[in-house]
Amino acid sequence: MAKSSNVFDMERLLQYVEFMKENDLTEIDLEQDGQKVRLSRGGVVQPITAAAPAPAPAAPAAPADDAPTDDEGDHIVTINSPMVGTFYNAPNPDSPAFVSVGDSIGADTTVCIVEAMKVFNEISADVSGKVVAILVNDQDPVDCGKPMFKVDTRG
Repeated sequence: MAKSSNVFDMERLLQYVEFMKENDLTEIDLEQDGQKVRLSRGGVVQPITAAAPAPAPAAPAAPADDAPTDDEGDHIVTINSPMVGTFYNAPNPDSPAFVSVGDSIGADTTVCIVEAMKVFNEISADVSGKVVAILVNDQDPVDCGKPMFKVDTRG
């Protein structure tokens, strides 16, 4: 890694996370120009869900018949993965999915599980509305910040 590169660039940070996974590292400390960041993984993880108004770059699943046709705008938010891990849409293979396209959800609704380091983290919606798209397939790997669901906050 060249000294002129910024160790805090998001793409670079994601490379460090991959490096940590490949080498089974639980923590690394980085410092550049007096700024420090510590990346750690494993242990007990508090489920955190970020809802960002940015549209998802992935191809969305088909919206429900009564969902709005415009899937962009201020009323559409995404539920993003709070961590690197594996996406599960149900609590176990024999159970129905937590949510489906067209379902109304509240801020406390569990929408999926992200497994990281053998810890199964239930992810809450943190937003109320109607699910208009599921952007990830069951058992797909997800990165921190990857959009998983689109929600229409108008209801």
